[in-house]
Amino acid sequence: MSGAARVLERCDRLGQISEEPDRLTRRFGTEAMREANRLVAGWMREAGLDPREDAVGNLIGRRGEGPAMMLGSHLDTVVGAGRYDGPLGVLVALEVAERVPAPVEVVAFADEEGVRFGTAYLGSSAMTGIFEPAWLDLRDEDGVRLGDLVHDPGPARANVLGYVEVHIEQGPVLERLGEPVGVVTAIAGQSHAEVVFAGEAGHAGTVPIEDRRDALTAAAEWILAVERAHGTVGRLNVEPGVRNVIPAAATLTLDLRDADDAARHAAVARLRDEARAIAARRSVTLSWLQTGDVPAVAMDERLTAGFGVSTSLPSGAGHDAAMMARIAPAAMLFVRCAGGISHHPAESVAEADVEVAIDALERLLRAG
Repeated sequence: MSGAARVLERCDRLGQISEEPDRLTRRFGTEAMREANRLVAGWMREAGLDPREDAVGNLIGRRGEGPAMMLGSHLDTVVGAGRYDGPLGVLVALEVAERVPAPVEVVAFADEEGVRFGTAYLGSSAMTGIFEPAWLDLRDEDGVRLGDLVHDPGPARANVLGYVEVHIEQGPVLERLGEPVGVVTAIAGQSHAEVVFAGEAGHAGTVPIEDRRDALTAAAEWILAVERAHGTVGRLNVEPGVRNVIPAAATLTLDLRDADDAARHAAVARLRDEARAIAARRSVTLSWLQTGDVPAVAMDERLTAGFGVSTSLPSGAGHDAAMMARIAPAAMLFVRCAGGISHHPAESVAEADVEVAIDALERLLRAG
């Protein structure tokens, strides 16, 4: 069996470990997550690694003494997930670690998705020393306290030479280019905001168009501006939400991403100015609340060159590599996924592409 075939077979086995019988859901701190860790720990032992779990449930398999390269990704999933987002990177790392005799650590992060407690990157944040003790008091929808599942991990790790992550692309660029893999240049920064257009309710049949203060039409005009800026309005709430009443308020979310922070901030400023102009023109008011500003993270050029891959692209999604770059040089390799589909059961990767990723990661690890 080829290395890629073994990786995909293991992805299939992990894909059967779920909290739900009819779809793949494996959240942090659940029995399904613990079962996945036990299975992968067994594979780590077969590969000659010594597995252990840290204070937050990250599974770490190590071979050798002293500082080492760390390879990995995450094992938790979203609700109704596919088989490859996260696990592919862990299992490619394990395949390569078995081939290369250098000191190495393979990490399967416990909570990248943040589905259960809203703690995205919990595992890698803990490893980089930015764990907030207040997180221990977070509770899930069933009232379970995070502090009953984990302990404060303490200071950051100090023996990581570099961190390298293989991940499905989660987009269509590599497929469009006809390339099996691509190196990641940077993980995009993100700007988030909640935007409210407030107008005045009125009867849909009696208030003339020229006299209306329609919050929804103002929001609709602005949404098209967001599209032109390559941003996303992922949620829209209209009040009162009645068929025959002119909307009095429209509340929207903004998600704007760019690998260039200056360009991203400039685009947000333009969108805010445009929202104000639309509000003034349509006689509605505007409320703007910034809810997030996550800086972009550049990948390490020396490590990235070690892949020996010429195709490059930024990542619009966040990854554990963004956290690990705080304490060590970091690099990422994307693997082509069919249709750019992710966070869905239809996730699919080709065995030949996975073999290319394994070879590229092995090349980097051997280069030292």
